[in-house]
Amino acid sequence: MALIGAHISVAGGLHKAYQRADAAGCEAMQIFTRNQRQWLNVPLSFREIEEFYRTSKGSSVKKVVSHASYLINLGGNGPIREKSEQALISELERCSQLSIGDVVLHPGFALEDTWEDALAKVSASLLKVLEATSDMKVRILLETMAGQGSVLGGDISEFSAILDHVEGHPRIGFCVDICHVFAAGYEMRTHESYNRLVDLLDKHVGIERIHCWHLSDSKMERGSKKDRHQHLGEGTIGLEPFSMLVNDARFENIPAILETPKEGMGDEGNISVLRKLRGE
Repeated sequence: MALIGAHISVAGGLHKAYQRADAAGCEAMQIFTRNQRQWLNVPLSFREIEEFYRTSKGSSVKKVVSHASYLINLGGNGPIREKSEQALISELERCSQLSIGDVVLHPGFALEDTWEDALAKVSASLLKVLEATSDMKVRILLETMAGQGSVLGGDISEFSAILDHVEGHPRIGFCVDICHVFAAGYEMRTHESYNRLVDLLDKHVGIERIHCWHLSDSKMERGSKKDRHQHLGEGTIGLEPFSMLVNDARFENIPAILETPKEGMGDEGNISVLRKLRGE
């Protein structure tokens, strides 16, 4: 079974995330290791690293993933692209220090480039970052996107092109966001359509490269291209795909991270829903 969890706040210190995750009943968690809306990167102190490690030993959380800064755009030009590459290198370094194995990354935006040129540009930057961190084991997980505007990653086949450009680099993996793929137009609300989606992912990226799922219902209809998250079972997706995912043996021990609203039923309520779907 997948490891259910949520995106957890690190307010008050990175190690506090473990305490919040345990209180919510998480088996996995996603965090920001730094302020995701600023370029400034303050190096981790030895104390921060030590506290994070020590707290992990008493936690029920089995896997942690980081989400890279929203500012990063490897499809950008000039200074933005250079800053994005450096920010991603810094994030991989932080995760290596914290023993976090995966960093979720939004693929970027095409802007004025063609899709083909943008994908080639992103791939070249990924290779540059991977080379600069070749002594590390941390993987980059490219996230599926809703397809709004010039955002890359709304079409699953684009990831196949990136894999070709990076020659199947072993440190490139994927994070599948259920709300995003639904908004991008993919169906998964029946047993048959869920399996067709997994087969499509297997064709273009390989199931063995999917190292994280993001879970949330959608406020919008399928194909809306709008990223609007909702509590599980309260949107237009419904509970069926989440039930199939958390019970799918193909994703054994893969983090399934809630990105549902914090208000209302919150993380605890959505985790309770996932546990019921698992028959607990």
